Amino acid sequence: MTLLDDALGGEVAGLLAALDGGFPPVHEMSGPAARAAVTARAVPATNLDDVRAAQDHLVPVPGGEIRVRVYQPHGPERARPTVLFLHGGGFVFCSIESHDGFCRTLARAVDAVVVSVDYRLAPEHPAPTAAHDALAALHWVHAEAERLGVDPGRVVVAGDSAGGNLAAVTALRARDDDPPLAGQVLLYPVIEPDFDSESYRRYGTGHFNTRAAMEWYWRQYLGGDPATTPLPDPPEHVVPSRAASLAGLPPAVVVTAGRDPLSSEGRRYADLLREAGVPVRHRHYPDLFHGFATIGPFGAAASARELLWQDVRRLLGATRPGATKENP
Repeated sequence: MTLLDDALGGEVAGLLAALDGGFPPVHEMSGPAARAAVTARAVPATNLDDVRAAQDHLVPVPGGEIRVRVYQPHGPERARPTVLFLHGGGFVFCSIESHDGFCRTLARAVDAVVVSVDYRLAPEHPAPTAAHDALAALHWVHAEAERLGVDPGRVVVAGDSAGGNLAAVTALRARDDDPPLAGQVLLYPVIEPDFDSESYRRYGTGHFNTRAAMEWYWRQYLGGDPATTPLPDPPEHVVPSRAASLAGLPPAVVVTAGRDPLSSEGRRYADLLREAGVPVRHRHYPDLFHGFATIGPFGAAASARELLWQDVRRLLGATRPGATKENP
């Protein structure tokens, strides 16, 4: 038991054991079957009053439409900063609904419009479909800024796990193709299909998120064995660390959990961003595990969420008069 867990009466170990023992063995299932099993475990949001309104819209994408949910915080109507949020779920499952409570809390905590994206899922829609959908949603936010009450100069892209991958890719694509972003928030992000890092070796089993599951997620997303399947062109639309340069990207907040097989790649990406001259705030929680930030009742994550809200507010204020690149 860690010092943090000892102070919290074993909450971390207890929840981790429950998650590790109760999560479906998705790596033994088909994509649709895993999606159904995870959806069946979903608990509806109970914090509906955290926002003034939540409304679904349809966004055109190549081959159809995707849904987004726009959360409007309480208070007078005005042009507000915005978080474009991309949910996790291994590129295969989860949805607007699974992250509904978190997005409501986020909107209230940072006093911003939150736009949650229901991007298309693998294996039915392999890479880089989800990344294309994320960029389409960003363009839609800018096109509809006045109607949505959005300040287009203060838009941050954020995501957890696989959504962290999509957020990082969206930041790269926005740098190259517009529209501009004020920041990127990557919560324990999936960065690359490398399963031999230190954290994979130490935490690949017994800590909720597993190596077997991660290999399966990448297989669904890439449409084949990640060791042999070629990446789409350009590769950084799927693996952001493969970009020729990370220079010129917006300021980043990177959150990693110590007891997570993804910890090493998240830390490495934060280092790569910093080496490229990107302002980075890396928050590392050695006693916590993958997915902690979106577990609302999890008391051990409360202080981490408060720091996250503070970091997001700083990014959303980065374009205000007097701000600098070094001190956003």
